[in-house]
Order: sequence, then structure tokens, then C-alpha cells
Amino acid sequence: MREAYQSDLRHLVDDLLDMADMVATALEDATRALLEGDLGLAERVIAADPHIDQRQLDLDSKVVELLARQNPVATDLRLLVASLRMSSSLERMGDLCAHVALVARRTHPDLAVPEQHRAQIREMADLGLAALRDAGTVIADRDLALAAQVEKNDEAIDALLQDIAREMASTEGYTNAQVADMTLLIRFYERIGDHAVSLVRRIGFLVTGDALDTRSSAVEVGEI
Repeated sequence: MREAYQSDLRHLVDDLLDMADMVATALEDATRALLEGDLGLAERVIAADPHIDQRQLDLDSKVVELLARQNPVATDLRLLVASLRMSSSLERMGDLCAHVALVARRTHPDLAVPEQHRAQIREMADLGLAALRDAGTVIADRDLALAAQVEKNDEAIDALLQDIAREMASTEGYTNAQVADMTLLIRFYERIGDHAVSLVRRIGFLVTGDALDTRSSAVEVGEI
């Protein structure tokens, strides 16, 4: 019975990693659809989002069952609680990828991103993808030292958001539709970075029992 229980806990981690892979694919495809005007790819991202939602529901059901059946304590309990939070963050990241794809679909055949901001949006997407993949490594290996890199990527995404917003506010020539679309898009990518940070902080909670804030001087991630 104990062996089966430990197997169930390992499968929870595998499920989280599978969700992270699904979201990473959605992020890559949504960004490509946005920047290249690929309507078919945008439709594929939108159609895949309910599958990510279902994976969250399935994972959360497993967690609730284990909580009810096993009465876990200590690290096992923290893993189950953290899994609920992480599945929620991953599901929301999937939603945000679908929102990017919806913008690409709505503006097709025109491109939503003005030429002067394409490289910045690509960089935001690349940083978000790197943060997500690093978060997956933190989940798999409980590598809290890597959590600091996820937060650095998020800070870089935030800086790009501010750069784009400032440039758009100080430059004429944007249509109202471009302003609306870009305001949404930079917010979507910024929130993807925020959710990656949430993922690694849940692992900090799992390992230490406390919420991990790698920007706080009270916690030196590399020393945990």
C-alpha cells in the first residue's frame, strides 16, 4: 500500500511536468502564430487549451483523493497542496497562450504586432519560455538555486513591458486597435512570467515549508 502511495505522488509530479510541456508548446505556437500570421497554428493553440484545462481537473481530482484516502503529513502534505497551486498556475498560463492566439486570429490576415515591436515581443516570449522550462526543472529536481533564474527572467519580461508601453505612449502613428492589442499582448506575456515565478515559489514551500521569495535577503536560494 505504501509503495502504491509513493507511486501516486511521483505520478503527480509527472503530471505537472506534462502540463508544463503542453503549456510550453502552446506558448511557442501562439507566438509564432502571432508574429507570422499563421491562422491554422492559432486555431490549434485555441483548440488545445481545453485539454490543458482537463489535465488540471484530473490532477486536482487525484490530489483530493489522496488527501482524503492517505491523510498525508509533512512533506507529502506540502507536495499535495503545492500541486494544487501549481496546476492552477499552469492552467492559467495555458489560458494566456490561448489569449495570444485569439489576438492573432482576430487580426488575421493583418499582424497585431507593429514591425518596431516584433523583436521585443519575441524576446518576451523567449524569456517566458525559458522561465517555464526552468520552472519545470525546479519541479522535477527541486533545484531551488535555479529558481533565482526564473525570477531574473520575469524581471526582464517586466522591463520589456515597460519599454514597449513607454515607446507607444511617446510615439505617434499607432492606431487605436494596435494600442489595444499591444496593451493586451504585453500583459499576457508579463503574466506568463509571473506564473512561472509562482511555480518555483511553490517548490520553495514544498522543500522548506515556507513561501520562497528569491528576491528577499532573508532567503539565499543557493544556500538552501
